Amino acid sequence: MSKSIPEITLNDGGTLPVIGLGTYKLKGNDGVNSIQSAIDIGYRLLDSAYNYENEGTVGEAVRRSSVPREELRITSKLPGRYQEYEKAVAAIQESLYRANLDYYDVYLIHWPNPKQDKYVEAWQALIDAKRSGLIRSIGVCNFLPEHIERLEKETGVKPSINQIELHPFFNQAQQRKWHEENNIITESWSPLARASELLQNDTIQKIADHHNKSVSQIILRWHYQLGAISIPKSASPARQLENISIFDFSLDDPEMSIITGLTRSDGRLNNQDPARYEEF
Repeated sequence: MSKSIPEITLNDGGTLPVIGLGTYKLKGNDGVNSIQSAIDIGYRLLDSAYNYENEGTVGEAVRRSSVPREELRITSKLPGRYQEYEKAVAAIQESLYRANLDYYDVYLIHWPNPKQDKYVEAWQALIDAKRSGLIRSIGVCNFLPEHIERLEKETGVKPSINQIELHPFFNQAQQRKWHEENNIITESWSPLARASELLQNDTIQKIADHHNKSVSQIILRWHYQLGAISIPKSASPARQLENISIFDFSLDDPEMSIITGLTRSDGRLNNQDPARYEEF
């Protein structure tokens, strides 16, 4: 069963589907089966990271899949401990070896780690890897506007994507507006807030009942209408199909406002403030 997913055009001319599969914790043969199932259902964007330790699993799913490699969009991310230029170059190559891929469609810096102050040289390594054909599109995760402004000022190259924590309890309105003004695509990690209390939310449940959809479908449609790419994680084929079945209805402006209005000042899942948080 394949569903056609709309695509967004990046500032470098590349395209990405508006919804993809998060693969965090999908490992080994079970992980390969889950990712293969998602590809069969119609997912074309797969999100991984060096630190998820499953780039090999993603690569194996791609090899076993009947979908041609060039139709897929595969993402990985550089960990904080390899932000020095030479280490970053080697880590990108290692990511490709692990997955047994010739190139990544997207490669991101996982966190800015501002205290280390190495993210600009890491960015230069991504720029150079793109120039040499190892990566098609480059971007960042969890970067604040001042971090991105510095990247562009010091290298002349702006990220195509910033993957940030984004869900109805943490709607990132200011950051999203800044991305829009600067032609950077917003990508949402934990779009369902790790399926915590959000899926039990009565307000969203009422909207879901009105549309005869699940709460997760309402939330993922909200991301889509915000213009953000979401990457929900699921190992279950039924849930995977449910998560991409969001293109046969739409939320009206009042419904969008109600969901956006659920945001909280302390809405982050793990209190990971990019101005201070360090990831290695």
